[in-house]
Amino acid sequence: MSIPDLNLLVTLDVLLAEGSVARAAKRLRLSPSAMSRALARLRETTGDPLLVRAGRGLVPTPRALELRERVSQLVQNAEAVLRPAEQIDLKQLVRTFTLRTSDGFVENFGAQLIARIDAQAPGVRLRFVPKPDKDSTPLRDGTVDLETGVVGKTAGPELRTQALFRDRLIGVVRIGHPLSQGEITPSRYAAGRHISVSRRGQDKGPIDEALKPLELEREIVTIVAGFSTALALARATDLIASVPERHTANLRAGMHSFLLPISMPTFTVAMLWHPRLDADLAHRWLRGCLREVCAQQGIDSFTDARVVDD
Repeated sequence: MSIPDLNLLVTLDVLLAEGSVARAAKRLRLSPSAMSRALARLRETTGDPLLVRAGRGLVPTPRALELRERVSQLVQNAEAVLRPAEQIDLKQLVRTFTLRTSDGFVENFGAQLIARIDAQAPGVRLRFVPKPDKDSTPLRDGTVDLETGVVGKTAGPELRTQALFRDRLIGVVRIGHPLSQGEITPSRYAAGRHISVSRRGQDKGPIDEALKPLELEREIVTIVAGFSTALALARATDLIASVPERHTANLRAGMHSFLLPISMPTFTVAMLWHPRLDADLAHRWLRGCLREVCAQQGIDSFTDARVVDD
């Protein structure tokens, strides 16, 4: 079965609207002879004359009258499909977005994000899933709509990224801990008992590298996979947790936070998405909500530090 030339629908729509080959040709910027050939093709395709001579003009056949409204609607629908979307009715939007985030992000930013989305688009639901690694496959295959984290070298080169905020590592201990009072020197910090945060279970990282030139070494008592776990342990023990400041602001409530006594660079937390969602209006709106929520949270005036990104 041959595929019909759908361009003929536009030609037919104009011909039926104008009732004149010459006017239709002018409207479509074609020569009269080209329009006559198009009309001949339409007659052959539909098996109907469509427009017939009546005096010095043309009049539509009953078949043409029957088709006129349907063809006009088809062309309008096609134009709407191909036209760039301009706006979205958030109150009518029903959709579930899957966000892949690292440990602590939901606890810190989730409540504000959900509240903002519920106020603007009550039919939208968020599904938060853990981020055990930096594999970009979930973004590529569409199982994840948006991801947050530090952009690693393994991230797919085609992915879109946008910075959310800059962050730094700080030290955190329970209220009443010896490090909650007095000056914290590299020696005092290193002499404490520490929690290492590593998704891969490693007990060494950038902090340990920064302590080496000072001939200092931390005692790692335990290794955990996430920041919220590290803070829960530090809250209940004399262990020291070193975690990102903004990423864990809510989780650190009621605890003592302090500058790391070593110089380390900051790092950027970003959101990542696949380019197929770049122009999607609902996804654009979601990205805007996340940016605004992250921007609302302030940051203390601590010196630079860096996250353990393993």
